Parts: sequence; structure tokens; C-alpha cells
Amino acid sequence: MNVPANLKYSADHEWCRVEGDVATIGITDFAQSELGDIVFVDVPTVGETLSAGEVFGSIEAVKTVSDAFLPVSGEILEFNEAVDADPAIINKDPYGEGWMIKVRMSDPSEYDKLMSGEEYAAQCE
Repeated sequence: MNVPANLKYSADHEWCRVEGDVATIGITDFAQSELGDIVFVDVPTVGETLSAGEVFGSIEAVKTVSDAFLPVSGEILEFNEAVDADPAIINKDPYGEGWMIKVRMSDPSEYDKLMSGEEYAAQCE
């Protein structure tokens, strides 16, 4: 299982990377492996402001559909067009090209409350 140390993680298996007040968010390697082959991602919340823990979209795999939860509060700025065109990119590169959304954080202190890579990896064992 790949858990980059430079990211923060939620208990719901989302990862978060912050640049300024914008957080880039996706699902973890563990989450994509549990879901299996991802065939569709729906993010109807672009332009909306949501709280941490709220559902921002859904991920459809061959055998299941899973909600995606926002790890930090803020306005959904962007949905990754590459994921829209080819959802399987999340399976191939969940921490790189397979990012899902960008969010302008309304409370940057929430980022500090997320798990480190080490804490997240221990949760997934």
C-alpha cells in the first residue's frame, strides 16, 4: 500500500495536499484497491461550499458505488477533467494525475487535524 508521507489523510480514505488556501483532494491507494476498477466519478458540487465530512461526489466501480467525503471545509473550485474523461486514472495514479477536486479551504486548521501518513497506514493494517 502506497501512503506518501507528504500528504494528510481522513478516516474516510481521502488524501489532502495544501498549497496556500487550496486543497487538492483524492482517494487513497487503499481506497482505490478496495473499490476495484473505477468506471465513473460524479462530482455535482463544483461551485458549492461544503463542510468537512460532507459528501462531495460519488465513485462508481464495477461492483460498487461509494461516496467521497470532503476532508476539509470549503468551496469546491474544480473537478479534475482527466478523471472525468478516464476514471480509471484513479486506479493507476491516485496521488498524482488521479486527484479528484480542488477546494478553497474555509478553515485551514482542519487540515492540521487530519492523519499523517504513518497514522493512516496504521489504521489500514
